[in-house]
Amino acid sequence: MLLKFTMKEKQVINIAGTVQFDLLHALLRDYKLRSYTLNSVSYHFLKEQKEDVQHSIITDLQNGNSQTRRRLAVYCMKDAILPLRLLEKLMCIINYMEMARVTGVPLSYLLSRGQQIKVVSQLLRKTKLQDLILPAQKIEAGDEYEGATVIDPIKGYYKMPIATLDFASLYPSIMMAHNLCYTSLLTREAAKEMGQDEYIITPCGHYFVKSNLRKGLLPEILEHLLSARKKAKADLKKETDPFKKKVLDGRQLALKISANSVYGFTGAQVGKLPCLEISSSVTAFGRQMIERTKQLVEDKYNIKNGFKYDSKVIYGDTDSVMVRFGTDSLEESMSLGQEAAAYVSGHFVKPIKLEFEKVYFPYLLISKKRYAGLYYTRTETYDKMDCKGIETVRRDNAPLVAKLINTCLQKLLIDKDPDGAILYTKQVISDLLCNRIDISELVITKELTKTEDEYGAKQAHSVLAEKMKKRDAGSAPKLGDRVPYVIVAGVKGSKAYEKAEDPIYVLENNIPIDTNHYLEHQLMNPLLRIFEPILGENKTQNALFKGEHTRVKTVVTAKVGGLAKFTKKTATCLGCKTVIPKELGNSAVCKHCKPKESALFQKEISSLASLEEKFNKLWTQCQRCQGSFHEDVLCTREK
Repeated sequence: MLLKFTMKEKQVINIAGTVQFDLLHALLRDYKLRSYTLNSVSYHFLKEQKEDVQHSIITDLQNGNSQTRRRLAVYCMKDAILPLRLLEKLMCIINYMEMARVTGVPLSYLLSRGQQIKVVSQLLRKTKLQDLILPAQKIEAGDEYEGATVIDPIKGYYKMPIATLDFASLYPSIMMAHNLCYTSLLTREAAKEMGQDEYIITPCGHYFVKSNLRKGLLPEILEHLLSARKKAKADLKKETDPFKKKVLDGRQLALKISANSVYGFTGAQVGKLPCLEISSSVTAFGRQMIERTKQLVEDKYNIKNGFKYDSKVIYGDTDSVMVRFGTDSLEESMSLGQEAAAYVSGHFVKPIKLEFEKVYFPYLLISKKRYAGLYYTRTETYDKMDCKGIETVRRDNAPLVAKLINTCLQKLLIDKDPDGAILYTKQVISDLLCNRIDISELVITKELTKTEDEYGAKQAHSVLAEKMKKRDAGSAPKLGDRVPYVIVAGVKGSKAYEKAEDPIYVLENNIPIDTNHYLEHQLMNPLLRIFEPILGENKTQNALFKGEHTRVKTVVTAKVGGLAKFTKKTATCLGCKTVIPKELGNSAVCKHCKPKESALFQKEISSLASLEEKFNKLWTQCQRCQGSFHEDVLCTREK
């Protein structure tokens, strides 16, 4: 049997009585990582790495002595043990078994099929009990419908607490509250023949019968899922056995995902059973509720009604609103948030419930879907620094971007030190321009989803993949792989895809990095977004990207390229670095530095001793990893 996951094809052999579970495809579905190699994934989750053995030397190790074969055996054992440890750490088997149990589908379907099969399975369970049959529909694309609403953000850096009110399971609760289902949907003509108290009209003009006349299948499924999740969470709090806690946590997570996928099932136009009347009604109710929540909060919590300050909803998105109550007290903001949540919940049909979730203090609101703040659920201390839509969590940027933005946010939000954040940013920019940043911080990764010819325009990672294929087809990236690359210096005006290069090739050939590209296309926009709400639009550009820290640059000379063919090596003086004339032969210093030769010699000896110390420490570390202090280190990097 041939299955296709993303752009990769996988051969599966059916073995009676055996369930096959591929960890790689579970990771591809559930986690967004920069690389999915066993080495990268193991380091990310376990802080361990596999044995470093290049495929080209495996035969030599096997044909060598007992020590080389031991190295090969350790390599094979680690390759077998690390996936098992990852399965245990990530609880993949437990979570997927609970999902299969909740949704009623085989375990193999969870990796090889999408979300829709889970909802279909649950619908079949319910229809069988009620002697109903699911219709077979022709799959074709239909009309689009309006999605969720987003209240325009009032951008800024808020030094006061911002309370967040969140609707619990918004879309499932809307479907239950208003009985939205295939079996409760009415035509306009059918509704006219019924009493007005027997049906509802949704905000987008569709008719549904009320639950007291006929309860829908979808609300029944959702009630079962959410009540089961509530019970699982209650049992989780009481449970003390570690294994049972993992099982219960996996169960409540499976129930949550399953409940949230029901709405998406009705809105998938190219799906098993699309019904835009349901999905458009759900989003219409959601938009109405967010606007209503904003109005209720601002109308009640103001000076006219006896409160100290006028409240303001500064942002709202899909199922939550961020409220500035005006107080500087974290405790008072939490109290007002809890009170407001209960007050607003009373204006909606049950089981719709608005909950007080958290307080951000301080809070940096950049734009729609982009914000950061310290996340408080209790007054004693913050739980974490929460970031949404910011480059700290995106994987299509260089790690340097995430590291810099994360440190700046820590200085702004935790230390409350904007000046310190600016100084740190200037230092990183200076280090970048002077080539003091490690190349690992500059590696960008992107998934290769098409061949170079299939892309509409040339892409850096696809062009590089073709280039690597010509160098070594065996180790070149394939469709579905994530391609790592760096941008190297090129001729003036050259495109980014022309300057993309393999990081290993860059290291081996000492190719210079295009530091200006990283500054202008990787760092500039994220930094402007963060600092503009604090410094203002006009000051940010001058404060961060102009000044002494941008005037000094270091250029590396490449070992490859057109000009490299015409260069030649010459001996230079250890003291003044001038070229030593041929008549001085093998002398290490020029005639002007000859009187200082002994001092220069001592300086070089001291430098050599320092390098030897570093080498010995690294060698000892290699011996630790190898598991022996008495045997030679078998290193694939050794020349």
